[in-house]
Amino acid sequence: MALDNFIPEVWIARIMANIHEQLVFAQAGVANRDYEGEFSQAGDTVRITSIGPVTVSDYTKNTDIAAPQDLTDAQRTMIIDRQKYFNFQVDDIDAAQINVSVMDAAMREAAFALTQQVDSRLAGFHTDANAANKIGSDGSPIAPTVANGLAYESLVDLGVVLDEANMPSGDRWTVIPPWYEGLLLKDDRFVSYGTTGNRDALLNGEIGNAAGFRVLKSNTVSNNGTVWRIMAGSGTMAISYADQINKVEAYRPEKRFADAVKGLHVWGSKVLRSEALAVLHADRP
Repeated sequence: MALDNFIPEVWIARIMANIHEQLVFAQAGVANRDYEGEFSQAGDTVRITSIGPVTVSDYTKNTDIAAPQDLTDAQRTMIIDRQKYFNFQVDDIDAAQINVSVMDAAMREAAFALTQQVDSRLAGFHTDANAANKIGSDGSPIAPTVANGLAYESLVDLGVVLDEANMPSGDRWTVIPPWYEGLLLKDDRFVSYGTTGNRDALLNGEIGNAAGFRVLKSNTVSNNGTVWRIMAGSGTMAISYADQINKVEAYRPEKRFADAVKGLHVWGSKVLRSEALAVLHADRP
């Protein structure tokens, strides 16, 4: 890579594209991304305004209706409080000997590492779900096996939890670990529906549909090594996320014959509606 041809804006766009292609918990369709571009640096505050409930009343013919309701609004703040950087170099000899674009591949690896940080953070929001929306606990988890079929049935139970919380049934999602997918793949109720069709419309990490959920797979699902906290949500109502690559700079390290690149990724996230999250505590068989 010739440093005099390095265009930061091009690499920023490329890294952001790679990040957004790999995010699971923070991808569009799972997390709310409405506030992208409303901050410029770490420490900025994004103000999120939501409207309170609207009252519905009976109407009687030829009778005046009541005065219009004064809507209340609630303002939350999302602080851009996360800063992660990468800084790598490619030796001139290595760059000359390798035919593929080493720097481009390294940028993709950097983007993947950044997405792991983001998704791990958002996976931790299982603690923000309402207590009534949690199935099992770390001390008393559900124990799904192939024989008992609880892997599929517990997804049904997560849907019931969200139904009882009056959450919309459309665009629901859940993120499961790979071992949980293995159990589902041995259950005809999952295999026979929604796992092979419409592949072109699948979200990042999506493996199919089951029990009213888009089922996504990730290694970043929160766990303590024994119990996994499998999170489900109703559309983008629950979580908000915003990010940007603030800087990407190319330079020549003083004591090396190498090209180096460093970049800064800043982002913030927040749970907006805890009732729109549901959590299943599952013990790995």
